[in-house]
Amino acid sequence: MSDQYHPSDSPVYTHGHHESVLRSHRWRTAANSAAYLLPRLRPGTSVLDIGCGPGTITADLAEVVAPGRVLALEPTEAGLDLARAEAERRGAPNVDFIVGDVLGLDLADDRFDVVHAHQVLQHLPDPVGALREMSRVCRPEGVVAVRDADYAAFAWFPLLPGLDDWLSLYHQVARANGGEPDAGRRLLAWAREAGLSDIRTSASIWCYAAEPDRRWWGESWAARVLESDLARAALAKGLATPDDLQSLSQAWLDWSRSEDGWFTVPHGEILAAPAS
Repeated sequence: MSDQYHPSDSPVYTHGHHESVLRSHRWRTAANSAAYLLPRLRPGTSVLDIGCGPGTITADLAEVVAPGRVLALEPTEAGLDLARAEAERRGAPNVDFIVGDVLGLDLADDRFDVVHAHQVLQHLPDPVGALREMSRVCRPEGVVAVRDADYAAFAWFPLLPGLDDWLSLYHQVARANGGEPDAGRRLLAWAREAGLSDIRTSASIWCYAAEPDRRWWGESWAARVLESDLARAALAKGLATPDDLQSLSQAWLDWSRSEDGWFTVPHGEILAAPAS
C-alpha cells in the first residue's frame, strides 16, 4: 500500500451498476446497514455519505438528521444520478450531491459532523488514505463511520462447490481491481494506521434464509455473475470463461431453490474520532 495516492490508482468498482446489482443495493436501509451509526445522529447533524450508491441509505440518514444536511458523494455523475432519483422519489430536500474521489476530497477541513462510508473501503487501492481524507473533513468532535463486508467469512448451506468457486473468483477479480474483499476484519488496523482515535468496533450480519429473502439473494447473484461488471472483468482478465460463469449462475439458482438454504454476510464496523 503506497503512502501517496496517484490518479492512475483510481478505484475500480468491482460490481458496477448493472440492474442486477442495483436491485440488491436498493434493499439497503439505514436500519439494516447503518444501525451502528444511528445512535450518534441527531436533528441538525451534517453528514458526508461517501459512495452513496442508489441513495436508499442516504435518504434514510437525511430523514434522521433533518434539518441537518447530507452531502452524497459518488465518483461519477451517472452514479450520482441514481441517488438524485431516490432523493427526489423520497422527497428529501436536505440532500446535496457532489462528484468526488474519497482518496482526494475537494472539500474543506473540519466540515462535517459525520463522515460515513458503507461498502466502500473494500474497493479502494488505499483504504488508509481514504480514512485519512475522511478524518480530515470531519470536525474534531465528529465521527468517522465505516462498514464493510468480509467475503472470506461468508457462510452458506447447502455446501455447494459452485459457491466455493464463485467466492474464489470474486476474490481474484476484486484483488485484480486493486481492492480487498476481506475488508471487514481489517477496519480496525486501517483506522489505527490512519491515525484515528477512540475507535469503537462492532460487527453485524445480513442473513438470507427465509424463502423470499433466499430467492431474492440467490437470483440476484445468479444474474450478477453473468451480466455485471464482475462478469465482464472476469472474462477480460482471463479468470473465467462464459461456461464457468454459467456454472456459477446455476449454482446460485440451485442454492436459492433449496429449502435448507442459508447465507450469512458478516460486516466489520468502526466508529472513530478523527485524527488530531
